Amino acid sequence: MVRTFILQGLSNAPELRLLYFLLFFLMYTATLFGNLLLIIVVRLNSRLQTPMYFFLSNLAFIDICFSTTIVPKILANTISHDQVISFLGCATQMYFHLALGATECLILAVMAYDRYIAVCKPLQYNAIVDKKLCLSMASGSWTVSFLNSVIHAVFTFQLPYCKSNHVNHFFCEMPPLFRLSCADTWFNEIAVYISGGLIALCSFLLTLLSYVHIISAIFLKIRTNKERQKVFSTCGSHILVVSLYYGTIMFMHLHPRSASSAEQDRVVTILYTVVTPMVNPIIYSVRNKDIKEAIRKEVNNEAQL
Repeated sequence: MVRTFILQGLSNAPELRLLYFLLFFLMYTATLFGNLLLIIVVRLNSRLQTPMYFFLSNLAFIDICFSTTIVPKILANTISHDQVISFLGCATQMYFHLALGATECLILAVMAYDRYIAVCKPLQYNAIVDKKLCLSMASGSWTVSFLNSVIHAVFTFQLPYCKSNHVNHFFCEMPPLFRLSCADTWFNEIAVYISGGLIALCSFLLTLLSYVHIISAIFLKIRTNKERQKVFSTCGSHILVVSLYYGTIMFMHLHPRSASSAEQDRVVTILYTVVTPMVNPIIYSVRNKDIKEAIRKEVNNEAQL
């Protein structure tokens, strides 16, 4: 039985280790600062106590946790020659990474549905998207994702690992672990595709369908340019975040497999686990007038104190 795994380092070159450490440390710090600032601003500003910003706070919290499951271990492995992770540590890391990734998919879909109701049924918005529905959709997203992750974690870590304990990745993820098993992983791979289809694909289709209706409403129902601009300002940042998140995932899972595909997967994984959580609050802050005004107000209040 394998009791520990050895993770892949970012680089074997000593001169690059410090550079990578500083780069990832700065990105992780920016992720924590940006997302915490977003959560605090939404919490403190009474104008932002709406369903859209409630879901945005959920997304920011997910991004903090998502990045925290991966980046601290990458930082430790980068400056240390000891790149060992315990069996339990590997299982825990994979569990939370998978659960938080699925939760982000579902929350992005919920946010798209919220924008669909706001744009296409504005008069019924407050009656449909009430506090009870918001809490139900958010808690449902978290519960489904974490239960799904339990199933995968149990099945994955019941496999016998006798080929090697060197994981060809920066962190513990299912495909690299499957390659280390000396048992048939056909059932595990089928389970991954089924859950991926149910959660990721359904979330993506719901998001896509919501924006098809929103874009139709913008050009067919909204007459003034000012109203159209307002809709684009609230929906544009979400479309950008969705495109960035699903674009990297689709590239990783749909591009043709080759000898260099493992290296490409590692690079793309860094994009959606490290870079995306960092840029999400920047996108929402830069493109959202309400967020910018709320941040400016809080900064002015602090300056006056």
